[in-house]
Amino acid sequence: MVHDMIEICVYGRGGQGGVTLAELVAHAAIAEGKHAQSMPSFGPERRGAPVLAFLRVNERERIKVRTEITEPDVLIVLDPGLLHIGTVLSQLKEGGIAVVSTKKSHEALKSELKLSRLATVDAKGIAMRVLGLPIVNTAMLGALVKATGIVKLESLKQVMEHRFGKLAMKNQEAMLEAYNETVVSG
Repeated sequence: MVHDMIEICVYGRGGQGGVTLAELVAHAAIAEGKHAQSMPSFGPERRGAPVLAFLRVNERERIKVRTEITEPDVLIVLDPGLLHIGTVLSQLKEGGIAVVSTKKSHEALKSELKLSRLATVDAKGIAMRVLGLPIVNTAMLGALVKATGIVKLESLKQVMEHRFGKLAMKNQEAMLEAYNETVVSG
């Protein structure tokens, strides 16, 4: 059986837009004719508390599984402080890639985390510059697309126009800037 499913875990903090990121990618994938599913995983979270969202994209077949993802192919980390909490990194499937928002240099973080596949971008810096807010999700969309090609930037632009209305242009700008600035290795 060919395995066409990509499973993604998004780790962030309340208010950073992790759940929205997963929803936007799912909608973009569906618009491209793929099958997708996004699910938040939270209890009584508050702004700043750790938040986890799950995303599955399958090129060919309907997604029947509805469980939490325990071994993601892709790990998206919106807040670098979460890298050292619990088992975040140890969950990554062998050969998987971590997409991390960080101010650290790519080489420094790669050495620190000992990962063979890594994508890094200063999403918070981009969000502050472009949006004037530390909401990193749309910048991280650009990093995710550069690292994985899971959907097309154009598909995400259209989904953002529908979701954000007048705010779409700034969010698209953050996504494109992050896409251009993301460093990928492995």
